Amino acid sequence: MNKYKTLLFDVDDTLLDFGAAEKVALRLLFEEHQLNLTPEIESHYRVINQGLWKQFEDGTIERSEVLNTRFSTLLKAYGHIVDGTLLENSYRRYLEDGKQLVDGAFELVKNLQNHFDLYIVTNGDSLTQYKRLSASGLQPIFKDIFVSEDTGFQKPMKEYFDYVFERIPNFNVNTGLIIGDSLNADIKGGQQAGLDTCWFNPHKKQNDTDLIPTFEIQNLDELYHILDVNKKVLV
Repeated sequence: MNKYKTLLFDVDDTLLDFGAAEKVALRLLFEEHQLNLTPEIESHYRVINQGLWKQFEDGTIERSEVLNTRFSTLLKAYGHIVDGTLLENSYRRYLEDGKQLVDGAFELVKNLQNHFDLYIVTNGDSLTQYKRLSASGLQPIFKDIFVSEDTGFQKPMKEYFDYVFERIPNFNVNTGLIIGDSLNADIKGGQQAGLDTCWFNPHKKQNDTDLIPTFEIQNLDELYHILDVNKKVLV
């Protein structure tokens, strides 16, 4: 018998292809504001954005600072003084349409939904995440969705997981598994909360931390074997 009963799935770059959605949203944003999006600027944006989200996950800055300063900080480096909040609002509209799925994600959760209790655990903007999950067809498959903005906490904070656990009926941490791509938010957060963890690492990133996930996979289909579930082709 499978030891797991409850599966907690991250969203971005685990179920939904955030990189693809981000690329489209950035292009449309820069076109709208008549700015030139070069590969250098796009790469620089990702460095700034990832750094800000890491600070947010560590609890050193507020979510609003991530969202409202990333574009003003980026463009200031290229001689443009812009309203960061205004650009953020434009970007958010485009990102909300980002429903691109990670390969195998939809089929996986459809195959798992009759065997496990499925939940979403994600950092980010609530409205954006709900719109993307709905547009992708994923939302109805999950019993509940926990977005950091709604909880008042974020992964990897223990308070975030306490909030989630309190709202899952008859939850037992010993039969829970978190699946996500972030060593900090998902693996560290899950371990601190007492969960088994599965690191989704499709790009084979080097693990330079002292975190040792329970499982590591490069393809979502590997979960079928871990969870002892047969893959059925959807028709």
